[in-house]
Amino acid sequence: MTADESRPAEPGADPPVAPPPPEAGPPEADAPREGDDRFGPPGPPLNRRNPFMMGLLGGLGVLVAYGIFLGLRNAASILVLVFIALFLAIGLNPAVDRLRGWGLPRGLAVTVIALSVVLLLCGGLFALVPPLVTQTGQLVGNVPHYIESLQRNEAVRDLVQRYDILDKVQGALDAGTVTNALGGVVGGAKLLFGTIFNVLTVIVLVIYFLAAFERIKEAGYAFVPRSRRQRVRLLTDEILGKVGAYMVGAIAIAVLAGVCTWVFAMVVGLAYPFALAVVVAVCDLIPQIGATLGAIIVSLVGLADSLGAGIACIVFFVVYQQVENYLIYPNVMRRSVKVSDVAAVTAALLGVGLFGVIGALIAIPMVAAIQLVVREVVYPSMEEK
Repeated sequence: MTADESRPAEPGADPPVAPPPPEAGPPEADAPREGDDRFGPPGPPLNRRNPFMMGLLGGLGVLVAYGIFLGLRNAASILVLVFIALFLAIGLNPAVDRLRGWGLPRGLAVTVIALSVVLLLCGGLFALVPPLVTQTGQLVGNVPHYIESLQRNEAVRDLVQRYDILDKVQGALDAGTVTNALGGVVGGAKLLFGTIFNVLTVIVLVIYFLAAFERIKEAGYAFVPRSRRQRVRLLTDEILGKVGAYMVGAIAIAVLAGVCTWVFAMVVGLAYPFALAVVVAVCDLIPQIGATLGAIIVSLVGLADSLGAGIACIVFFVVYQQVENYLIYPNVMRRSVKVSDVAAVTAALLGVGLFGVIGALIAIPMVAAIQLVVREVVYPSMEEK
């Protein structure tokens, strides 16, 4: 005891305060606590390399991949429409930019382009329906005359008698007349309404993509690192310009096909020559099957007029399509998209063979984009090594 502690306290002074006990520190982490071993000691952590865990995770991965595949397969038709609409929007965007350069706001420019496309489609339909209905009726009415002409041919009559063709055709007609008629009506209605729905869907999507085109591009550029964003922007704008040039070239080829058809129809003396020219021009814009569809329609009109006119139409379109596929199309694309003749023909054939209509639609712009990337990115990187 110290001297201060042994000295008696003065009267009126506060009693000495005892020092507080030392605070208890946190319990040690590894100190045993009561109740920890009620359910036994904890076991070792799960081994991620355990065969069961690996199989379970692998199975879950397969199920997720299969679910994604089913979703893409079920939505394939809608995705195709979205892709076609996006491609058309890219091709029409230069026209919107041209109108904006003339002082129009983007909304008004998009409205003008959309109305122009709709009017073009309506004009094609109005040009297609009257001659198709009229001339098809004439063709059906002239079928008995064509059959009588064939029956008077000795070679054809011998073939019919030798292989009993008339009896087989009659039996097939008797067996499936009602079923085929009902199936044809239902199938035709489904095809008609499905086509109208697809066309309207594409038109609406094109309008939305054109209205939000700049925002879509900026959102895509935001995923690129800042150090490379400017270069990617320049390359992408050049590629999009190639797509627009391809659309201009495709329209030029379609117009040329319509003009050639009009001249041929005037020379042969077909009815509705201007309407047939519009039909061929509109159909020629459809990849892969458009030119053939237009040729079939005009040939049917020619057959309804006379057998000689129908044969002349078939010969004309067979020759013209060869010239268009191997001479006109490559040259126009080489000048507009700057793709060589060999690359244009090869890309078109490979695109049709691999992806059908979509492949035919994107073949030439894709080749132009690959050539640009190779020339501006791959070749410089190879020179630096």
